[in-house]
Amino acid sequence: MSFDHLEFLLEEPSAEAALHILLPKMLPGKLTYKLHPFQGKQDLFKKLPERLKGYKTWIPESWGIVILFDEDRQDCKEQKTKAETMARQAGFHTKSQTDLFGNFQVITRLCIEELEAWYLGDVPALCAAYPGVSPNLAKKSRFRNPDAIAGGTWEALQRVLQHAGYHENGLAKTRAARDICKHMDPARNTSPSFQIFRDTLYQIGSM
Repeated sequence: MSFDHLEFLLEEPSAEAALHILLPKMLPGKLTYKLHPFQGKQDLFKKLPERLKGYKTWIPESWGIVILFDEDRQDCKEQKTKAETMARQAGFHTKSQTDLFGNFQVITRLCIEELEAWYLGDVPALCAAYPGVSPNLAKKSRFRNPDAIAGGTWEALQRVLQHAGYHENGLAKTRAARDICKHMDPARNTSPSFQIFRDTLYQIGSM
């Protein structure tokens, strides 16, 4: 499916701050996009059915919709199925149905377990944003797979930054997104969920 515009439905404002910086690094210049942040996952899922039904009444076939939210230590398949069921009930075909339909308009992707895993997946960017962070962080077994960090990803990032002398009053998620993402290189990120998101955008951009 070839798109010339993407609508991003995002769980929270920090995702908007991150993608505002990251998308130009991953999408061709000819592809336009707009970011729509919600006030948390509960707000996103509450409003998603009506938002999708509204889109269906006017959205051009050359526009796509990307739904992005955190896994948050919940069943990722169940959450993705919930979002995609809403899309199908609104009359859309989703990317997971590509084997059945040649065309799709809705893509559902998750940050596992949270958006902060994507930042931990690029330690050089983390160190560039916050020079007190050890460049050897990625060599520690706990951080080799950012998606598998136990005990909460944002909590882990907060501990790393506070240990280095930053965000002493608690992780300011939107500020951290801006600080780190401007240094991120999508090609080197070690977060599997980021890689899936990135490769999906690369695929869309090459169609």
